[in-house]
Amino acid sequence: MKLKYLPLFFLLIVACQKPLKPIGDKEITVFKDTHLYFDMAFKSDSIQPTDSIIRLDAGRVLLKKVTLPNYQKQAHVTVKMRLTSNGDPWDKSGSLFVIPTTSDLNLLDFESETLTKEQFSNEAPGIVSKKIDDKLYEPNIELLRFMTPFGVGFFNDNERVAALKPVYIPVWENNVQWEQDITQLLPVLENEVYIGVFIDTWTKEGYKLSVSLDFDESDIPNHIKKEQNVISVVNTSKYAGAQQFYDAFHKGDLQVDLPVDETLKNAKLYYITTGHGGHAEGDEFTKKENIISFNGEVIKQFVPWRDDCATFRRFNPTSGVWTEKTTWKGEEIEERIASSDYSRSNWCPGSDVKPEIIELGNIEAGQHTFTFSIPEAQAIENDNINYWMVSAYLVYDK
Repeated sequence: MKLKYLPLFFLLIVACQKPLKPIGDKEITVFKDTHLYFDMAFKSDSIQPTDSIIRLDAGRVLLKKVTLPNYQKQAHVTVKMRLTSNGDPWDKSGSLFVIPTTSDLNLLDFESETLTKEQFSNEAPGIVSKKIDDKLYEPNIELLRFMTPFGVGFFNDNERVAALKPVYIPVWENNVQWEQDITQLLPVLENEVYIGVFIDTWTKEGYKLSVSLDFDESDIPNHIKKEQNVISVVNTSKYAGAQQFYDAFHKGDLQVDLPVDETLKNAKLYYITTGHGGHAEGDEFTKKENIISFNGEVIKQFVPWRDDCATFRRFNPTSGVWTEKTTWKGEEIEERIASSDYSRSNWCPGSDVKPEIIELGNIEAGQHTFTFSIPEAQAIENDNINYWMVSAYLVYDK
């Protein structure tokens, strides 16, 4: 008889629960038409904020402290970014990121030289977690990897650009916009955090950008937020003047230790990778295998590659253009092709980059190791600037 009335008992308990207080949907503006540009006048010992924005690494990095909602009910998070050239005509790597609140040391410590590259044992400081004088440094967690197009928006009415416009492009776009669901990062997007953006520009003209985080709260009564956590594993992107572009994959594997105190349930690794530079035969334009291992076992092995770059042509007015010979209707002809059309290592000029998601199941307490390998990666040599931007973070249930 007890089993017969058990469901009714649970219904009464749920009915008596105090409803969770809703916060409602929120749109948090991080940057609004903000000018990011390169200027050697910015000194590492002068990092006072202007309009609440801190400029680092000669202006290539913007950092802002924002206050984000703390939901009791489940919420979805979407990152939105809009970018326009302010006179920079080139395609450049970019990264939107958050500094983990669990990290005692961060970018500001690099810029003030409280944290120095000599305190790290690896060749590129700041790419993995490290305890320094009882203080923890953790790599930035990427919210969005993106690549700027060639001159989007700024050069649309330029006479030279008008002559390069293909017949299949009705108009040049005024800006490029990206949007990604980053709900898995909700645990690190609460309360007061630093959010930053990096673009590898070398011009004083640079770019104008806007970034927002959209929080959509569940409308289901008593829909409790899922208890998850995020661990920053690795990030080889250059965010500080003390860091360099990471080209050490050509020397060997990058190993990252992961000490675990208690079981990480339903763990997933989010892995973001793009290859850059080196001219025609470099890491940007040649296929290179990425291999990820966990405790010596390969968990992902693939060639990150994009061959749809021609579809982004409308965002790339200043892309270089030349001709290549092809055969059409039995005759050899010369056809125009733009630099932005060429396939690349997991990106196109004007694209964002989606993370690879690797299911790991439960990770038991103990010492664990991730190994990241790009066996045929090349070194930086003179003006052949080969490098890989690789970042990864772990999401798990508590």
